[in-house]
Amino acid sequence: MTKINFSDQYFMQQALKEAQMAAQKNEIPVGAVIVCNKQIIARAHNLTETLNDVTAHAEMLAITAAAEALGGKYLNHCTLYVTLEPCAMCAGALAWSQINRVVFGANDPHRGFSKHTPPIAHPKTKITSGILQEECAQIVKSFFKDKR
Repeated sequence: MTKINFSDQYFMQQALKEAQMAAQKNEIPVGAVIVCNKQIIARAHNLTETLNDVTAHAEMLAITAAAEALGGKYLNHCTLYVTLEPCAMCAGALAWSQINRVVFGANDPHRGFSKHTPPIAHPKTKITSGILQEECAQIVKSFFKDKR
């Protein structure tokens, strides 16, 4: 019997699978999963082009799916794993959801929430960055390299 190691790396790999699905749809390859009690309760990837909706970021779609799965708007017992640092819009939504923890792979020096002062994240939210950073950064770099 195979034992699954429910580590940050495992869940980030799941988010990377979502990012790959976004890339296949010609979307900016960002993927997200939300975990509660070591179970993935929501999966999403960017769909801004597909839905013609600037708010259809992976994080936003995952928040909506997780809230539906839990039957409530607060995600204070959940962790978001996302391949790219959330933007200000997504960080604001995550703050409103009172998510317990945000784990992201690659930094986004152009649009990432961490460049904003005062901090956008909910004061109780724990932030972890750099999980599978190289893999997460590479999928975005490859996408934009192919576009140019």
